[in-house]
Amino acid sequence: MKKIAVTYENGQVFQHFGRTETFKIYEVLDGKVTGSKLLESNGVGHGSLAGLLAENQVDVLICGGLGGGAMSALESQGIEICAGAQGDTDTAVEAFLKGELTNAGANCDHHGEGHSCGDHEEGHSCGEHGCGGGCHGGCGAHSTLEGRNVGKTVKTHYRGTFNDGTQFDSSYDRGEPLEFVCGAGMMIPGFDAAVADMEVGQEIDVHLMPEEAYGMPDPQVIFTMEIAELAGAEDLEVGQQVYLTNPYGQPFPVKVTAKDDTNITLDANHEMAGKELNFHIELVEVQ
Repeated sequence: MKKIAVTYENGQVFQHFGRTETFKIYEVLDGKVTGSKLLESNGVGHGSLAGLLAENQVDVLICGGLGGGAMSALESQGIEICAGAQGDTDTAVEAFLKGELTNAGANCDHHGEGHSCGDHEEGHSCGEHGCGGGCHGGCGAHSTLEGRNVGKTVKTHYRGTFNDGTQFDSSYDRGEPLEFVCGAGMMIPGFDAAVADMEVGQEIDVHLMPEEAYGMPDPQVIFTMEIAELAGAEDLEVGQQVYLTNPYGQPFPVKVTAKDDTNITLDANHEMAGKELNFHIELVEVQ
């Protein structure tokens, strides 16, 4: 029996190991998941997380961002590390068991183009991401925000809509507020800025331009390659979303935008790139 722990938040791989409050522990036998449970860290702090996992007989950790100190602590406990994962935790574990996840090491750079296509195809609809389609930002972002809540752990309820009123995500629907460290780069800039100086109990409505959200589409991350150069590409269809891996071994989602008998075109822009977003935000708690 092997135990795999994944940094967990709202069903997704949480991107900051040192701030992980919940791990999802998978029990694996003969390469197949036989059970899972949630393990709360109870605020033990990032220096003790390795010990917590060791106490629970974890063999492998799958996570997003990971620092060198945390890596050393985990390795000293004999825990195998697969950093740089993202997306649905169940999918990440399946990919690991298939040998499709590679440890990115102590590195938070999620950019770059790789050319190995994972079989763990996943549709990234906004509502499945626990604000991943609405407000999660990239690992390693740096904040210049000022406000009473910057640097503090906050909990917010929110509802995200497009300009036509269509809802793409809502913590209210899930019945659980979103928790993050304000100004730590865990959120898109406009969402972070909106929360920075709110008071507990306050509710606001904000309209974010693309520059405050996921930016404008970047033509440099749309690329065409020969199908023969990408294993499994012959089975992909236009409109399908799959994972590639970058030079650090980190998986990232791309969408198939064109395909003929010889070539395939892939778009690595975020699905929200170029979109104006609207949020109703309620500050529930500040720790």
